[in-house]
Amino acid sequence: MKKDVAELKRRQLEQAGELRAMLDKAESENRNLTAAEDVQYKAIESQIDTRKAQIEREERLQSVESALATPGRTQTRSDVGDGVQPARTIVQEDVRCMVQQKDGSHKEGRAIDPIKEFRTFGEQMSAIVRAGRGEGLDPRLTSLRAASGLNETAPSDGGFLVQHDFSTAIFSRTYELGQVLSRCRRVPIGAGANGLKTLAVDETSRATGSRWGGVQVYRVNEADAGTAKKPKFRRMELNLKKLIGVAYATDELLQDSTALESILMQAFPEEFSFAIEREIFEGQGAGEMLGVLNSPALVSVAKETSQVAATIVAENVLKMWSRCWSRSRANAVWFINQDCEPTLYQMNFKIKNVAGTENVGGMPVYIGPGGLSGSPYATLYGRPVIPVEYCATVGTKGDIMLMDMSQYLVIDKGGLQSAQSMHVRFLNDEQTFRWTIRNDGQPIWNAPLTPFKGSNTLSPFVSLDVRS
Repeated sequence: MKKDVAELKRRQLEQAGELRAMLDKAESENRNLTAAEDVQYKAIESQIDTRKAQIEREERLQSVESALATPGRTQTRSDVGDGVQPARTIVQEDVRCMVQQKDGSHKEGRAIDPIKEFRTFGEQMSAIVRAGRGEGLDPRLTSLRAASGLNETAPSDGGFLVQHDFSTAIFSRTYELGQVLSRCRRVPIGAGANGLKTLAVDETSRATGSRWGGVQVYRVNEADAGTAKKPKFRRMELNLKKLIGVAYATDELLQDSTALESILMQAFPEEFSFAIEREIFEGQGAGEMLGVLNSPALVSVAKETSQVAATIVAENVLKMWSRCWSRSRANAVWFINQDCEPTLYQMNFKIKNVAGTENVGGMPVYIGPGGLSGSPYATLYGRPVIPVEYCATVGTKGDIMLMDMSQYLVIDKGGLQSAQSMHVRFLNDEQTFRWTIRNDGQPIWNAPLTPFKGSNTLSPFVSLDVRS
């Protein structure tokens, strides 16, 4: 018996409105949901998920029934060599395929069901364009139609979500591409939440009575009472902020879906990665992530007396390493601007003789990348030296930084969201594609740490000051 999909969607939209009203009420009263409201919220949320599954099953089934009702669907293959391959019928029994690898070899992989799934990202984008022009709705888009009116992922007038596996691929690339972002501590945010509030130990000193924010133990005589001590905590709060990417595609480009896929699948992951990583370095914290250079947790090492401008000397590196929190050294990485490399290669320790004067030359400090059997990175104190674009030019604060990115927290929600419109650039004969990510980030530390003994503060984030 066919289910009324429209009625299921209408009821799902009503319940989504109930959830939105609950959240808006709590927000207007500057509070979280009460225990009773939380139970009610989760119950409605569960019902929405159940209806969503019913809708998807019914729409997939109706799409299959519609496709199979027209026998002999064919896909014409393009000319190959001197001959033409005959058209072949696409049948539901196609379950495996041979996937060509980069080296030209083939291996068996999961077949794409042409009735239910798109073969490529570009193919799906082209189907969206045709649907927007009224040239016919590809049944594979039916289960991907955006819910109208919620304004979470797409406009209400006919937007379509990117097929799930394509969307996830872009989002994963965003994290995997970057040398910085891939090293951060990442926490996904669940449904019904717009951020993360968590507790962190408020420890800024290792002096007795300050460890763990106030924990202390005593030795006492028999029957003596101990003094009660407890840890001290502080609240960390991160709120999701939207990062958006927009692309306009001409009709000419859309005719070649392979070219479209190649461009979009490379350009947008790289740009999302660049924008997020730039914020990790220098974000202001207002409307974007809080960058390390603007964080109160940063330790900045002063230049040496009479140090030549725009140089890095061995003493700089030694002092930066000595200010890195000892527990972070195993994870710490040196990030540099490539402008620093000439001065790093000339850097060495000057060895003094008995008279106290420096000998000519010295011991090299900076170890360049090895051969095929060696490290792919240069090293300082055995830790990788990685050139990135976000570091300042040589001589400027932030041109060389020693950082343990596991002490930087990134939250995100829902992965990459995508939508399409033919109306924004209608007069230019272009389609508009939009991607959004909601995330936030900040260092876990809120201040450098004063050691138990010693006067120099320590941190997982160390920078070299200006040398001008």
